Amino acid sequence: MNMESKFVRIMRNSGPARFFVPVGLILIIFGVIMLGFRSGNYEETAGKVTEVTEDIAVDEDNKTVYNVRFTYEVDGKSYNGSFDGLGQKYAVGDPIQVFYDPSDPGKVTNAKIPDFIWPVVIAVGAAAVIFGVFRTIQAFKKSKELDEKRPGEGLPPVDFKAYKDREGVRELYCSFDGHSLKPGYVIEDGDRKVLFEGKMTKQNLLGPRTYQFVNHLTNTSSDHQVGHTMTETVNDSLLSARSSFKFDGRDVWDVIHDRGIRLETDALSKFPHFLYNAARDGKAFARIETSGKYVHEEDAAAHTFDLPVGRYYYRIWTDSEDLESLFLTVFAISETEQVTVE
Repeated sequence: MNMESKFVRIMRNSGPARFFVPVGLILIIFGVIMLGFRSGNYEETAGKVTEVTEDIAVDEDNKTVYNVRFTYEVDGKSYNGSFDGLGQKYAVGDPIQVFYDPSDPGKVTNAKIPDFIWPVVIAVGAAAVIFGVFRTIQAFKKSKELDEKRPGEGLPPVDFKAYKDREGVRELYCSFDGHSLKPGYVIEDGDRKVLFEGKMTKQNLLGPRTYQFVNHLTNTSSDHQVGHTMTETVNDSLLSARSSFKFDGRDVWDVIHDRGIRLETDALSKFPHFLYNAARDGKAFARIETSGKYVHEEDAAAHTFDLPVGRYYYRIWTDSEDLESLFLTVFAISETEQVTVE
């Protein structure tokens, strides 16, 4: 595994901890601090407004708020208090609701919060920390299991840079047909001969869609149930996103892994085009590169700007005759909108 893929794996697998642990710690600290300001046992009394000043609230569209000074009595003794930033308008002489601490009547608040709230906040924070750590450990455990099942361990590392020039490796092109309500993809050779296609034959907005895979070299076809893409992310980090869809009822990446295929991302070598190095049973299987809309050399050369459109168009180098596995791999990369995959 290259360093880039290792970095991506660390970033992705640690996503739950990087999100839930800080949030949980903030909740715990806040809850502990607020335990010192418990007001559940405060008692209510009526105060009398003695002074009102208007102010402008910060970051609230110039909303007017009111700073109020008042007096109140507890056991016949008079006290002074103040509340700032109130949304309700008061005038001098108006009554005002006051909650005071029986053990220290000089401490007041304008809203009494039940004492059980803060232990609940602390408990939620602790649960968030535990969940973040658990999910992170679980993710790294799954990655370790995937590595242990990696086919071809012990074989020399594949030189994918030289793979494109290896004898028997041909360049193919994957294009997306998005001109209908039932779009699909095709893989064709340099002469624009369609070798393999996956076309949608039944569109469903909620349930799985039906795709027909057609191998034009063997004149065979098969129908498959393809679910909609589901993306899991715990924050806004691109490297924390995990996307997949169900292929015949199973996670598509599990299907690909069971076929002995492992992928590594090489995002920097030809930026902004992303490269995917695919090995099968420890040997080179394909090199997949995101492309502009014009995937063929002569088309691309006719356009000044080669703008990558990623998940729709690809150039492929392979010496494999297993076009179905090749198509499924490209299909999975495209449909899951993944920049990085394992």
